[in-house]
Amino acid sequence: MSLKIKTFSNSSGGNAAFKALGHPLAAPKIHALIKKLAVSGPVAIYDPQGQLSELEALYDLSSIKVAGIYVQNLADVGKKSLGHETQPVANLPRSAAKTIFVCVFDSALPLSHIRHLVPAKAEVAVLDEARLPDDMLTNPRQYLNTLNFATNFVFFRDTGPHHTRLVTANYWSGYGAKNTGAWFCLFDADGKQLAEWKEKYTDGTHIIAVDSKEVRARFKLPEFTGSLFAHVTGVAGHDIVKYALDTYGDDDSILSCTHDANPFPSELYAGLPAPKKDEKVVLWVQNSHSCPIPANAIGLNRMGSKDIAKLNKPIAPFATYALDVSSLIPDAKWPQQLEVQAGQYFVRPRYEVFAANGRQRMAHVNVERSDLQTDPNIPGLANVMGKGYILPAPILPLDRWRSIALPTPMSTAQENLPLAMLIYDAKGNEIIRHTIGKLERKHDTALDAREILLGHGIEELEGGFGHMELIYDFSKGGSADGWLHGLFRYEDTKSGHTAETSFGSHIFNTVMVYKNEPQSYAGKPPGLSTRLFLRIGHEGTDTICHLIYPASTPWHPASQTDLVLFDSKGTELVKKTVHIPCSGSLLWRVSEIFSADEREKAGENAYVMIRDTTCRLFGYHGLIKGDKAFSLDHMFGF
Repeated sequence: MSLKIKTFSNSSGGNAAFKALGHPLAAPKIHALIKKLAVSGPVAIYDPQGQLSELEALYDLSSIKVAGIYVQNLADVGKKSLGHETQPVANLPRSAAKTIFVCVFDSALPLSHIRHLVPAKAEVAVLDEARLPDDMLTNPRQYLNTLNFATNFVFFRDTGPHHTRLVTANYWSGYGAKNTGAWFCLFDADGKQLAEWKEKYTDGTHIIAVDSKEVRARFKLPEFTGSLFAHVTGVAGHDIVKYALDTYGDDDSILSCTHDANPFPSELYAGLPAPKKDEKVVLWVQNSHSCPIPANAIGLNRMGSKDIAKLNKPIAPFATYALDVSSLIPDAKWPQQLEVQAGQYFVRPRYEVFAANGRQRMAHVNVERSDLQTDPNIPGLANVMGKGYILPAPILPLDRWRSIALPTPMSTAQENLPLAMLIYDAKGNEIIRHTIGKLERKHDTALDAREILLGHGIEELEGGFGHMELIYDFSKGGSADGWLHGLFRYEDTKSGHTAETSFGSHIFNTVMVYKNEPQSYAGKPPGLSTRLFLRIGHEGTDTICHLIYPASTPWHPASQTDLVLFDSKGTELVKKTVHIPCSGSLLWRVSEIFSADEREKAGENAYVMIRDTTCRLFGYHGLIKGDKAFSLDHMFGF
């Protein structure tokens, strides 16, 4: 039972209608509008742009006595809507309705088109009654402009030793934005609103940080686990709210970082690992809408299986539910993986792993695409694009860490994964090419880079670290769609702490273009430059970063990478330049690159921008706390 809304398509981008209708500030207004229509019927509904279907998906309209549904486009006449067959709006004068509801935002012009058709004694209601205030809109003249709804959901918790911290930057200023601000709304696990507040940001790329401990103290709140809804106003360039989320604790047993949630709810997510026999895995379901998730509307299945275990429990609007995956699929065990049947009810969710040693870690699943087909051209890319699609990930020092890769099917077209793993040292030397073969969709093959290296008699990589690359390998057959993903798990054999992250492949550092690859952070492909954001840790943590220079074809022998330290206001303080060999990597700490005096001058909420105009790097970042805890996730750029 999927929610019938339009969220995102790779051809047309994001849809703002569902965000406008389901916005926490709009929901009370829409409930009031529905109540008014329920007592002023019968109601004729004019739906010139198809927004009625989105409204029906998010709200119960059964209390409205509908006299008829009217449309403007002849192609829409005769379709079913709210149990009625749609009519041409030219028939409106024959309606006996007491109220005409114009179901469209920016209704002045559509209403002017039909004003002469409205029965003389009929009242008129419009969807504009549910608009947000103009001071929250980047473009008040075009309400459903995507820039008006730069929103996202954040997992937010402050309970006992658990805390969360959102960090991003006012990167919209780099696109020319002025008077940028934000509206935040905090919901508890039951979907009850706990607090709301506004912030204004000065022009410039300064830090935006929201810490659960500070929020809880400011509003004198009890413990909470729920959703922080963020709406950034006055944006430019794009409507995506990117952020890093640190989950940290009062001791060293809790430390993780995760990427932003992706603001468009999806039908499917994948890359959810099953627990080890001594672990518990919880999927944090954040209802991202103003309507409840019905019982049996969402569920889980083993990857490659059609047997779906449904959650027989409703979830209230904007509520957060801790779904123990073993409660639905008790026999699934690592390295098996699960598919999330989400029905477009929630944004990309995080999951949390509770280990037997008392340590916890958090990561996120990814959107599983259903719009892809296998691409017969990919096997031939090697003739021009060398390795083609590359999925790079760190290999941490072998004497302490295990670096594990689990290939994860991330589109419904992937019935098999024909793969190889390449292992490089820090200097860019290829050490091993490990043929994986043609994995089935339901595979449970996890690859430990450390074990592979030790199996070849290699106990240490030159430079002390390196990276792995998952690439397509058709030597044993198989097909591909270019949407190669993997989960990467890092186990600290000394402390027992673990971190994991997941991401997808790209074509890197080649001058030829295939479809939308090599992707660029800004502009059209090829993406041959780097702009990565690195937040600096707080409360005694150091910041780690692993930069990888992958190349589909031979590129510049070494990078020209600037590490630029900024203070919280976006003032550039100092720049250090490093050189990474092609196909090599660099594992570094902020405390190693920037002196104590430089870091002290930068102060709290400082950050580093990683810039390179010679190549595109791929980065992973995290925090490290003493000798006991660390986090690691892929970076984002803007």
